[in-house]
Amino acid sequence: MPALTPVLLEDAYVALEPLTPDHAPALEAAAADGELWKLWFTSAPGYGETASYIAKALAGQQAGLMLPFAVREKSSGEIVGSTRFYDYVDDPRRTAIGYTWYAKRWQKSHLNTACKRLLLQHAFETWGCVAVEFHTDHRNLDSQRAIERLGAQREGVLRNHKRRPDGSLRNTVCYSVIDSEWPDVSRWLALRLERLAG
Repeated sequence: MPALTPVLLEDAYVALEPLTPDHAPALEAAAADGELWKLWFTSAPGYGETASYIAKALAGQQAGLMLPFAVREKSSGEIVGSTRFYDYVDDPRRTAIGYTWYAKRWQKSHLNTACKRLLLQHAFETWGCVAVEFHTDHRNLDSQRAIERLGAQREGVLRNHKRRPDGSLRNTVCYSVIDSEWPDVSRWLALRLERLAG
């Protein structure tokens, strides 16, 4: 089992930095761009809740359940959001990518493609995963379209699967990329990133 220990993942566009308490002020500013905590489907921390959000993520890391990152956009040098690996299983080796959010001004840019390419590459080429999963709220059509644009395949819906921040039950739409698909997905993401980043 690869240890879910902090690791820096980066390319010319983004740096996925191991999440630390020092990221709190920048992440709070990023979440304020668009007041992301007001969106019923987001995992972004509410105003004044960033320190506890980070502490909870790091507790999950300590328990071997997740590996959280702060997202730094390279051209601006700014911390603009967060993402993580979670639900890691060793046999067969697989993981999920999620808890992803970005400041409003960076949504629908090259940022998500760059982040997902780095995470998928690490999962398949470093950890040797056989599959990587993505989960999203069935009401979050933008997220579903974004996952599909990555080349992930829709697998199904888990009904009444999790609670939203407001306490209501959500249906979770499940997607995945498997190891045999990764070479084609990798090429597609490289082409997409080149086009988006322009």
